[in-house]
Amino acid sequence: MKTLLFLGNIGAGEIIIIALVVLLLFGGKKIPELMKGLGKGVKSFKDGMNEIEKDINGENNTTTNN
Repeated sequence: MKTLLFLGNIGAGEIIIIALVVLLLFGGKKIPELMKGLGKGVKSFKDGMNEIEKDINGENNTTTNN
């Protein structure tokens, strides 16, 4: 079973229902705060990935120069 329940067949109606449920659960004021936190988390993750790539490339350059 490769698809999870209904995730393969999600449509506009389901997205609207999910958005309404999220709005009811968190309220209009909390959603921008949640999205801001999510954006900061994604930015931090990308920065970490870039730093790791730089470290890997830096290690490769120092080993080839020796």
